Amino acid sequence: MMNRRWALLLVATALTACDKAADDGRSDGSRTSADAIAPTSASDARASDPGTSGHAQRAPAAFAVCASCHATQAGGNTIGPTLAGVFGRKAGTVPGYAYSAPLRASGITWNRESLDTWLKGPMAMVPGTRMVIGIGDPQGRKMVIDYLETLK
Repeated sequence: MMNRRWALLLVATALTACDKAADDGRSDGSRTSADAIAPTSASDARASDPGTSGHAQRAPAAFAVCASCHATQAGGNTIGPTLAGVFGRKAGTVPGYAYSAPLRASGITWNRESLDTWLKGPMAMVPGTRMVIGIGDPQGRKMVIDYLETLK
């Protein structure tokens, strides 16, 4: 019963953090105040601030669904493992995080291609993984991957 509650909480959290860049019925091209803090291009997402220790200054709007479960600081495991240093890392290897057995055994090394496949459908890529939410929009995935590449 507790696992079901936890899963429902994760889904509810992720759904409330949905990408504000999605079509919200505004046909005039206007932006909301939430949109104003989101970068408008992949290069905006890569803008860095010396005070962030190598972390990108701003994440793309599509990253909101990721941020509901993942931290971007090293050692910042939350519901999901930290995404700091994800590029080049073997899946299932962040110290202190209890990964699912299928992900630990997957042999995946995170790069642009593997992250794109993963973000498109985690459970399709690794059946039995705990991550259930992906990013359907190819441009959103690209912007998230560009952002992840800046996390050191």
